[in-house]
Amino acid sequence: MKITSIVPWLVKADGTFWGEFLFVEVRTDGGVNGWGEITSTTRMANRAMALILRQVNELLVGDDPANIDLIWHKIFRSFTYMGSRGATTHLISGIDIALWDIRGKVLNQPVCDLLGGRLRDDLLLYTHPEWRNMVDKETSIEEIRKIVDSGHTALKFDPFPHSEGSHAENVGYLDGQLSRKDERIAAELTALVRETAGPDMEILIDAHGRFNVPTAIRLCRTLEDAGDIGWFEEPVPPESYHALKQVRDKVGAAISVGERLHTRWDFVKVFEQELAEFIMPDVTWTGGITELKKIATMAEAYYVPVTPHDASGPINLVAGGHVMMTVPNFYRLETSRCDLSKYNSFLEEPLDNSGGRLKLPAGSGLGLRLNMDFMRSNIIDGFGG
Repeated sequence: MKITSIVPWLVKADGTFWGEFLFVEVRTDGGVNGWGEITSTTRMANRAMALILRQVNELLVGDDPANIDLIWHKIFRSFTYMGSRGATTHLISGIDIALWDIRGKVLNQPVCDLLGGRLRDDLLLYTHPEWRNMVDKETSIEEIRKIVDSGHTALKFDPFPHSEGSHAENVGYLDGQLSRKDERIAAELTALVRETAGPDMEILIDAHGRFNVPTAIRLCRTLEDAGDIGWFEEPVPPESYHALKQVRDKVGAAISVGERLHTRWDFVKVFEQELAEFIMPDVTWTGGITELKKIATMAEAYYVPVTPHDASGPINLVAGGHVMMTVPNFYRLETSRCDLSKYNSFLEEPLDNSGGRLKLPAGSGLGLRLNMDFMRSNIIDGFGG
């Protein structure tokens, strides 16, 4: 069996956080095709990756899709002189996931069984409220109660205001500061979430790498007092391990990092320097199923729990789920919402996250069957098959 083409699918995803998904189809001459996902955080990044995917046909057409690790290294080393992180690992991730999907279909086995077998029957989740609805006390309470009523026992949100015209709104990070007024707003919202959700809900805070060292320390301490938080995620931008260590050494809450770390090599310092209590690699960005499994195994040796950042599209969620089925040091899997019905438009069979747990779809490979009529009717900018 040989690879015949790599096809990017950029499709509208109305009603989702991202608004669009970037899927990857790997086609073969054996009639077995596989699906992966890359979905990045911006429209520009999605279109750039779709263009690169078309070009990578020159590198991979004619290769045996069973040689998953060989193809991983072939792509990785092809980009080494222009940078082997970021766009390179996003590209690898989408293709790698699709190759595992093909391998499972050929062998008539689910991917998790090919990775060593299941350690559990389903996967505990954490999810997000719809932050656009959390504009006042009443709607915030409604959002949190929706999550509680769905059976989820952990939620994550970013309580920090993105004031109109601020650096945070325009570039994400520039001066790394937050006003005392906005700090108070964040503390009040966190306290409200804790009061509404009750004492048994895990409340996780996402700082999105927006703050400098003193601001991150101050905000983390404030929210520890306000809401008994389970972790403080990405307190500083990912470029500086020294900044992360400064925060880690001066706060009481657990630290979680990893969605913007790429490959096992980026995680080495996190483990060796004891910089985080949780890691959260994204299977669609860090290097695919192959790399997520390797990172999780490294983390196991340090007794650090793995909790993948799988909050993009349905392939992202399920691909991370297959790896976590096989990982002893698994904590929770992320979903963008407690209601996954917007994902189900892309699928022939709906996902099951009842009771705050994901049940992997039955079937070989990833177990997903995409609704191709829906996919074709939602293609963006001509990226689709």
